Amino acid sequence: MIIDSHGHYTTAPAGVQIFRATQITFMGNPVKHPVNVSDDEIRASLEKGQLKLQNERGTDIALFSPRASWMGHHFGGELISRYWTEINNDIIKRVCDLFPDRFIPVASLPQSPGVPPEKGVVQELERVVNEMGFVGCNLNPDPSGGFWSDPPLGDRYWYPLYEKLVELDVPAMIHGSGTCNPAFTTTGSHYMNVDNTGFVQIMDSDIYKDFPTIKFIMPHGGGAIPYQYARFKGLSIMSKRMPFDELLSKMYFDTAIYNQAATEFLIKTVGVDNVLFASEMIGGVQAEDPDTGRQYDDTKPYIDGIDWLTEADRRKLFEENVQVAYPRMKPYLEKIQ
Repeated sequence: MIIDSHGHYTTAPAGVQIFRATQITFMGNPVKHPVNVSDDEIRASLEKGQLKLQNERGTDIALFSPRASWMGHHFGGELISRYWTEINNDIIKRVCDLFPDRFIPVASLPQSPGVPPEKGVVQELERVVNEMGFVGCNLNPDPSGGFWSDPPLGDRYWYPLYEKLVELDVPAMIHGSGTCNPAFTTTGSHYMNVDNTGFVQIMDSDIYKDFPTIKFIMPHGGGAIPYQYARFKGLSIMSKRMPFDELLSKMYFDTAIYNQAATEFLIKTVGVDNVLFASEMIGGVQAEDPDTGRQYDDTKPYIDGIDWLTEADRRKLFEENVQVAYPRMKPYLEKIQ
């Protein structure tokens, strides 16, 4: 089975966009009004996009979450973020109910700058996991959208969320959202900043000492982590915290990096047991690679082309590791196998 660990609903029907536009227009008066989206609209948005590509590229099932850049945690305040997140998570649940053999739900969290996790984030995580069957979440370490105004991930500010992640046995993918800092582009420099900074904040913390079983996924190949392995390892030694290689062994890194050499380097650096197959389609890079003639986010051939991987390695990358990272996937897979 080929399981894509990183997909976003970037082709959501117009009704979802209309809700957001209305919400932003009337930001001073947050209201959660109904979203006018039919099941047929959801089906059409996927059958012409995500599902079409999954079928063409040989992906059996995808972990599916709301469009990350859309969440815009820097817009408005606590209620704006809460209502927008609930709407998006509800839509993801509908997607997965309509296509239970192709999608498994992963949540966004209703984050807002300066609003601690115990005020809404923990409650939404409980709702989507306990009531709706979600298997994980995306955690934005920078809700301010490029200004990093909240405490670092190692601060006890985040501990109520970590306690709930461990209690529910669900992982968090460290994933940014939109940026309002003109110095950055959302799916370029900002996302890479989030990958790198989020990782270093975890490295420079006692998170794994206090929560030994917590699971984090670093998307986009971990940003610069593999390439700058020696720098980060040296800094880790200087900090006298968890040994760097032990830290890497506790985390997961996905293959949404769009290049075979980079994919191979990632696997060699962090180890085959800690890499998850991912494409992030339909995501921020929608272009054809002139060297291969394929879309950049057609990432399965990058793994297929690594000749030193064993069949056991490929099973880990395509289906086994993700089930360890997301243990609540099991009931979904049992229904379709």
